[in-house]
Amino acid sequence: MTETYLPADRHDGADPVRPGPLGRLARVSFRRRGMVLLAWLVGLVLAIGLSASFGGEKVNGASLPGSDSEQAQTLLKERFPAQAGDRIDVVIRADNVAGSAVRSRVEALFAEMEDLPHVAEVEDPYAAAAAVSPDGRTLVARVYLDVANPNDMPVEDTERLLAATDKADGEGLEIALTGRAVQQAKAPQGGSTEMLGLIAAAVILLITFGSLVAAGLPLALAVGGLLVSSSLVGLVAAVVDVPDFAPLIGAMLGIAVGIDYALLMVTRFRELRAAGLDPELATVATLDTAGRAVVLAGGTVIVSMGGLFAMGLSIMNGTAVVTMVAVLVVMLAALTLFPALLGYLGRWIERLRLPLGRRRVARVSADGHLIPARGWLRWSRVVQRHSALAAAGGIAVLVVLAVPFLGVRFAMPDAGNDPENTSSRQGYDMLTEAFGPGSSGPLLVVADLGQAAGDTALGKLRAGLAAADGVAAVSPPRINLAGDTALITVVPTTGPQDSATVDLVRSVRDKTIPAAVEGTGIQAHVGGRTATTIDLNSSVVDRLPYLIGGVVVTSVLLLLVAFRSVVIAVTAAIMNLLSVAAAYGVLAFFLDGGWAGNLIGIDSPAPLAGYVPVIMFTLLFGLSMDYEVFLISWMRETWVRTRDNSRAILGGLAGTGRVITAAASIMMVVFAALIALDDVTMKSFGIGMVAAILVDATIVRMLLVPAVMRLLGDSNWWLPRPLERWVPRLHVEGRPDAYLSARDAEAPTPAAVGS
Repeated sequence: MTETYLPADRHDGADPVRPGPLGRLARVSFRRRGMVLLAWLVGLVLAIGLSASFGGEKVNGASLPGSDSEQAQTLLKERFPAQAGDRIDVVIRADNVAGSAVRSRVEALFAEMEDLPHVAEVEDPYAAAAAVSPDGRTLVARVYLDVANPNDMPVEDTERLLAATDKADGEGLEIALTGRAVQQAKAPQGGSTEMLGLIAAAVILLITFGSLVAAGLPLALAVGGLLVSSSLVGLVAAVVDVPDFAPLIGAMLGIAVGIDYALLMVTRFRELRAAGLDPELATVATLDTAGRAVVLAGGTVIVSMGGLFAMGLSIMNGTAVVTMVAVLVVMLAALTLFPALLGYLGRWIERLRLPLGRRRVARVSADGHLIPARGWLRWSRVVQRHSALAAAGGIAVLVVLAVPFLGVRFAMPDAGNDPENTSSRQGYDMLTEAFGPGSSGPLLVVADLGQAAGDTALGKLRAGLAAADGVAAVSPPRINLAGDTALITVVPTTGPQDSATVDLVRSVRDKTIPAAVEGTGIQAHVGGRTATTIDLNSSVVDRLPYLIGGVVVTSVLLLLVAFRSVVIAVTAAIMNLLSVAAAYGVLAFFLDGGWAGNLIGIDSPAPLAGYVPVIMFTLLFGLSMDYEVFLISWMRETWVRTRDNSRAILGGLAGTGRVITAAASIMMVVFAALIALDDVTMKSFGIGMVAAILVDATIVRMLLVPAVMRLLGDSNWWLPRPLERWVPRLHVEGRPDAYLSARDAEAPTPAAVGS
């Protein structure tokens, strides 16, 4: 039977409060709080156990199904299995690397490496003239591993390789290792980044609420969600390919939205308590009002992340699933764990206050509504008074910030973007100096000989490759044992990140190879790490407009249904697109190096990996919609009550200003933790997210949105008549007035509480 809350002194005809589904769930969680906490603990144990028993491994890198590079990799796996594994380059420099003394030490090092775990083959650099630099001072040896995925190379085994080189280093020899496995071994271990974000969030929450209890609730929700969602990553990896960066992004997103959602609900709970509601009724009312905004906000994030499936790449699918699971777990925690915690702590929400400056007091109006702080009221009036200037100025700033993105360079960051004190960067620099920039990213041409006429056909292919513009060197063909496949290494004159290398790959595929193998029966494919990266970047960038279009349209429809307004849905999408474009521009500015790049550890111009703007867009668009939902749901609550657009804007901006500011600050410090990492891709995510959240929470939500809504007037809430019948009434703003009218007649007069 559905329970109703009735005012003790209500007159005949007064409507009882019938909680919606979220309110009823909150009531059950509040009353059965012990069982709810036990259920979450059991769920955590089950998630850990199932992941340990059935979980899959994360992947590093990917291939594009049906691409030329994937066909080359397939041939390598089948016919050159030793060369199909991941590779580590051993770069050695000495006065004369071919001298007998140096050679004996080098050969002893290689003999030791061949006996180490996961080493499939160590190429002899002295057997290939191209492995020794023209000046005789540098050589490079390829160490092929028996694992194709660098994540499958145990860190301790990579450390053994590094230890072997350290032992041989010195006394005239300078040795460095470079490769993805080396970068993985030196990367910081998981957990530290999340902890930094949580600590920073705790400080901001304490400043915002001034109470240990109020600040602890959002942290408890975020930590609970993080523990469960992180434990589920292994199960996700057993179903889809999960890239090595996805768990970190999922954890950061889960922490950020978890704290944000709890922050919104704590604020509403404190308002209702200040208005005189008892803890249980305040909890039910909180979930029945702010909880609806949380569900809508979380839904928009999930819809946005779902756009990654449009990329057609397995690692994008894995990233989408990991982040969607993180948000789903946080939403479930907000709807069940949060009210359960309020059952224990709600009565003491203002206890354990800290002496952080002057205690601010929240004022409650005669009708039970919280009166916003005077500062936010003044700001809201200023924006509305100068709405045209505010709108024009906000748009101009966003456009200026977006301009640097026009010159962005798409490529995959490599060891050349690592810190200068790392082995991978030192090896990269030594290779580039001795053999040219293309030596760090050679192309592998894999030729299926079929019924070709042996040496003559291969000679023609090799000659054609050597004559191509942009080719520095071509190795002699290497034939497999079956004699049906040849492997040719092509060294470009430019580095892997250079646009000229992209042009070379396309030219070799479209012109050089077809002309060289015509009539020979040979089928040749261009592969290797560099070619694979080029294929992936090209595919992702080409599909980005479809992703943007799909996510925007879906989000507009979701907001249309939620707020029953065409104008709000469309303007929200436009504002979010401007916010994302500005974030892209700021990111491109930092990646260009210079003084801005040096601030975050980018000491030379770095490219932007193609999948970074894709994932950033889905994250940013979803999170921007969070703020939009918080702001507009508060505005609509006032609009429904007063039918006054100006009061709705005033109430929404003033009522959510503090919440959005605190939420944005928390999100920024959480994602800022990524900037401290050495990996340029993670730095890209970090600086892009921080810039976007700062822009969105200040210029967009606090300035542009209210200014534009003021200019549009009552048309903000317009819904065409034909849609009136078809668009459902979700009442996402809830019915706080109904709960306020149901206060116990014996409750004390609403008093001011700490804010």
